[in-house]
Amino acid sequence: MAHSTFLPGISSEVVQTSRLATHILTSGPQDGEPVVLVHGNVSSSIFWEETMLALPAQYRAIAVDLRGFGDSETAPVDATRGVRDFSDDLHALVETLNLGRFHLIGWSMGGGVGMQYITDHPAQVRSFTMVSPMSPFGFGGTKDASGSPCWPDFAGSGGGTANPDFVQRLRDGDRSADSPNSPRSVMNAFYFKPPFRPAPEREEAFVDSLLSTKCTVGNYPGDMTPSANWPNVAPGITGVNNCFAPLYCDLSAFGEVQGGPPVLWIRGANDQIVSDASLLDFGTLGQLGAVPGWPGAEVFPPQPMWQQMRAVLDAYAVSGGSYREVEFADTGHSPHIERPEEFRREFFGFLAGK
Repeated sequence: MAHSTFLPGISSEVVQTSRLATHILTSGPQDGEPVVLVHGNVSSSIFWEETMLALPAQYRAIAVDLRGFGDSETAPVDATRGVRDFSDDLHALVETLNLGRFHLIGWSMGGGVGMQYITDHPAQVRSFTMVSPMSPFGFGGTKDASGSPCWPDFAGSGGGTANPDFVQRLRDGDRSADSPNSPRSVMNAFYFKPPFRPAPEREEAFVDSLLSTKCTVGNYPGDMTPSANWPNVAPGITGVNNCFAPLYCDLSAFGEVQGGPPVLWIRGANDQIVSDASLLDFGTLGQLGAVPGWPGAEVFPPQPMWQQMRAVLDAYAVSGGSYREVEFADTGHSPHIERPEEFRREFFGFLAGK
């Protein structure tokens, strides 16, 4: 990865687990309560550095790079397992580090990884914080709160939904801002709510983080299957964007977990990536006229991602769990970066009570 230095107080190491060589960033006392932080798609642990350093002194922060991101080993993602490759990698790391019970926080795709982890290992997690999490029914191709598919083949989701120019610019290490498809431009338009911009040196670090994404076979974005159904792309079987295609990704079992941790769900009111009208979702784009041939709202509406999450969390509460939803006004996809004071007040207060 181009970025070789981290903020003062952050340590970097590679841990060999039973599954792969996993890069982590750590901070805080060695014997502190573990807080494990999981990043989202097209990013890395770098996005957690400020949060890690601000944690109260009793906590030990461990931010992981998922496979194919940051400085972790590049290993293919078997999309037919949903996000379980990532979740199982995380479990292998937890076991290798002998963390015992820990606090878990996941951003965007990392929120889905956390839901899978807790479904499989509910007793290990003391508290679970989701920051702008992906829908429990993945991304694209579903039309109601219960995750019903728009088409039988889940067209409109998977590896074919990524913008090919954006993917090529990631592959080329493009640091420019000369195109709306450059990683820097996409980050500043979608990860954050304009006109927010990080401090210049942090923006460069975050661009490094995006560019650490491995655009290789089996990783980002993944393969695709042609479809006769609009928008004519259906999921493939390998790679990141396929692992959260709803054909394979169904995290509704989280709602049936018994004895799971309390949940805090933080999101931005103006999130353009994960919402009930995501600007990266074909249903929204079709409705706006940005993609021709849209079959209409009855067939392919915008995916109601927040409604879907709420439905699964309501089921979780019925099963004996608890959750709280917090919306930050005038905030995009990255509340921990855009609204650090408000975010830390909510997150640290939640940790302190668990």
